[in-house]
Amino acid sequence: MQTFDLEQLRTLAAVIDAGSLTAAAPRVFLSQSSVSEQMRKLEERAGQSLLTRSKAGVAPTEAGTRLLAYARRILALSDEAFRDLHGEALQGELRLAVTDYFRPGDLTQLLGRLGESYPQVRLNVSILKSDALRAAYGRGEFDVGLAMDIAGASSSPKHGAAKASVLRRESLAWLGATGLRLARGEPVRLLALPDTCSLHQFTVALLRRRRVPYVLAHVASGVAGLQSALAAGLGVACLNESAVCEGVSRLAAPHGLPALPKVAFQVLPGRRGETAFVTRAREMLATHLT
Repeated sequence: MQTFDLEQLRTLAAVIDAGSLTAAAPRVFLSQSSVSEQMRKLEERAGQSLLTRSKAGVAPTEAGTRLLAYARRILALSDEAFRDLHGEALQGELRLAVTDYFRPGDLTQLLGRLGESYPQVRLNVSILKSDALRAAYGRGEFDVGLAMDIAGASSSPKHGAAKASVLRRESLAWLGATGLRLARGEPVRLLALPDTCSLHQFTVALLRRRRVPYVLAHVASGVAGLQSALAAGLGVACLNESAVCEGVSRLAAPHGLPALPKVAFQVLPGRRGETAFVTRAREMLATHLT
């Protein structure tokens, strides 16, 4: 009986998520050549092409998209069965707080995958600004918190920084509508989240410190709204690189705006007295999100 190999399905998911065979290799602890060989064997078993390859990376074919949906379900069931037999199954309610800046375009898909991987866990998810998230986490309103920290920003909260688990780092970038050029001699039309947002505060302080004239042209309630305003050509914004989306690109150099640091997305550290369920859930979620 012909079946699909579990590890080849896992590699397929990693390749499509990463966007290239090279980027997928460390996710599945294989060399790039081994990833390529696994994809060759999987396509041979599927009897058709699963990926289209270009200089920009790889993308799934129609057959690849169909197989990916099956692969995610198969892998989730396999992982659930393994955890159950090893006494690691999670069951209960988990209150999860996530910064609005974390992978804005992928957050819905990510939460769906978490639901598939942990079907017995009731996810109660809140999207918050990092400062509010840290404060609420400190008051015990959430079990697990995922916040953003701006490198070198003195105003950036340092709660538990020594023990925080860093999931990923991204560069900040000046973004605008694709093809937008800043007009010389005119104030920068700045788009941002409300002034309670640490990135808003950092951006404004940086422009003032560098004496760059600006006007606050638009305040959005969330990153999705900010992306829409950027795509509409209303101005520019300082955002993490994963906020680039259709109609939104990095400003072409030279644009005259200050250089920007990186940000780190961190799972806030465990608290004294938390349950074993929450500790285990944090560890598994951190591994899954990475």
